[in-house]
Amino acid sequence: MTPHVTLVHRTSYRYDRPVFLGPQTIRLRPDAACRTPIVSYDMDILPSGHRHTWRQDDFGNHEARVTFEHRVTRFDITIRLTADLSPINPFDLSLCDAGRRWPVAYTPAQARRLAGFMTPLPAGPHLRAFLADVAGLEHGGTLDRLVAINRLIAARIAYRTRMEAGVWSAEETLGQRTGSCRDSAWLLIQVLRHMGMAARFVSGYLIQDGADGTTCDLHAWVETWLPGAGWVGFDTTSGLLTSQGHIALAAAVRPDQVAPVTGMLDNCTATLDVSMTIHHPADADVKKDSRT
Repeated sequence: MTPHVTLVHRTSYRYDRPVFLGPQTIRLRPDAACRTPIVSYDMDILPSGHRHTWRQDDFGNHEARVTFEHRVTRFDITIRLTADLSPINPFDLSLCDAGRRWPVAYTPAQARRLAGFMTPLPAGPHLRAFLADVAGLEHGGTLDRLVAINRLIAARIAYRTRMEAGVWSAEETLGQRTGSCRDSAWLLIQVLRHMGMAARFVSGYLIQDGADGTTCDLHAWVETWLPGAGWVGFDTTSGLLTSQGHIALAAAVRPDQVAPVTGMLDNCTATLDVSMTIHHPADADVKKDSRT
């Protein structure tokens, strides 16, 4: 993989009649704190005759708020970003003593600041059994234990592409023993919160090399807060820590708070087309399309 890669991400909505769109919120801009350096970024919106402003939400995510004055029959968003994918060592973390020791103990000030990320949902029988298995893992330090838990979820939950909206509960994912990236991520979040740790849901791009070349997908993973290092990412689909190919776009307490595009519109029939194209310098393009 060459260090610099350009992603062109197009999201196109088509409506069967002219409709009024309510304010639309777009969460497709990487944060400045993203470990993967973003060399350039641009967002184009069609049709013309709209207004958009940038703001930060309560979690610090960049949001574009878009409003249209007139009825529209389409809504197109094109993101162009260039990222420096030079290798990152995910284990290069500056953990302090409180972050290395298990169990992790937050200071009272940290616990107050992270409280919103620490409250779990009630555990059902599947989750209680899984938590018992996790408690029996024989690993000393915090990072080793978290790596083991992440790998356990990746081994037990078979990945599946799930096009329907929403996120399964931890109980449903464990019962099915399968799920999408967002389902397994939500499972790990519940596990960590039941263990007294702060965890948040992250939505972003995953750029990676494979048999078919370089691909990019919208992806979901988890970050947990470790004293000394801050938010540390874990990918439950691969069982690995996040690295240079993970480009975070938004993070929050719940999955519904980081949806790439949200907003109201008139009653109509809408179709969605999404495409992502990867450009390498002097290389051929690799394109991935998905339609619903």
